[in-house]
Amino acid sequence: MEQIDKLDKVLTYIKHSFIGKDEIIDLLGISLIAKENLFLLGPPGTAKSAIIRLLSQCLDGGKNFEYLLTRFTEPNEIFGPFDIRKLKEGELVTNTEGMMPEASLIFLDEIFNANSAILNSLLTALNEKIFRRGRETRRLPALMFVGASNLLPEDEALNALLDRFLIRVKCDYVDPDLLQEVLLAGWNFENKVQTEQPSVSPQEIIQLQNAARQIDLTPIRKQYIDIIHSLRNTGIKVSDRRAVKLQNLIAASALVCRRKEAVLSDLWVLKYIWDTEEQIEILTGIIDNIIEKDEAGPVHPQALYNKVPNPEEVMKEVMFLSSKWQNDTLSFEEQNVIKDKLRYVQTRCDWMKNKEQKQHIQKEIENLWQKILQAI
Repeated sequence: MEQIDKLDKVLTYIKHSFIGKDEIIDLLGISLIAKENLFLLGPPGTAKSAIIRLLSQCLDGGKNFEYLLTRFTEPNEIFGPFDIRKLKEGELVTNTEGMMPEASLIFLDEIFNANSAILNSLLTALNEKIFRRGRETRRLPALMFVGASNLLPEDEALNALLDRFLIRVKCDYVDPDLLQEVLLAGWNFENKVQTEQPSVSPQEIIQLQNAARQIDLTPIRKQYIDIIHSLRNTGIKVSDRRAVKLQNLIAASALVCRRKEAVLSDLWVLKYIWDTEEQIEILTGIIDNIIEKDEAGPVHPQALYNKVPNPEEVMKEVMFLSSKWQNDTLSFEEQNVIKDKLRYVQTRCDWMKNKEQKQHIQKEIENLWQKILQAI
């Protein structure tokens, strides 16, 4: 498919400009095809804004909107001011020229600074791709919203805002081993020492979004339903609405791999639906355990990506889980969380290269399983 090839070239170009950010860039591609929103969590200086800005530049013919929200941001700064000429005639019409309601790709930095004055309009825009203000209602041309923040929201009123972002990705500093490549790529990027910039048009992205709706999800639907039940039992909230929308991500993964039907490995996208950072490992353990059984292909590169675990970190996690299990007041849900984390740690242990460290940690894991079985 020509459109997939063009999007691939854009994503590859961005990867060469931002070393160590392949995971984020691949997920941006998935989100574009799925027409779902993506949230980036990370400290300042991790290239969140720069990656989105370069993706915006590669959208040929698309209008883009970027804004840093503060507690004092007013609706006019996001949606546009009221049209003075119409106001004189007694009509409340927004002049949206150059503002969010006309953009193809929208990036809202520090999104949890959104105040009550813009929150309702923003929630509707994120969820339904519709702009409502007074009597005005118009459909937005937005292909995708990207939000970013240094921290997750603490105010429950802002949880609804996070819920509008189906994919959540951590954007950390790159691995120290890649620092030399990062410095070189950054130097070239700052000095415009780059190859010719590829592009893909909003119309071609829309064609890919329509093609994704034709993907056959029948082969994985039973496993997908089992995963949803498993996640809910673990305490990870997956509403019916989100369960329906997550199918768009699975279909997008299949389309990127140039398949007409989904396979088990396409479920890798479900690793990015966490609400808290503590859920990241649980999700990874559950999903990796399922997709590693996939023998079909071709497979998305991110589905095969597993970091080699640090033995000290794994051992530390085992000891933490062991001490936590000693708590006599654990709820059934909390017990399930510990079991799921232990299964994930056990899986990570299998990837270790040092046999002595591996055997030592496996012994500790077995001891903890014995305690768990005795308590049942």
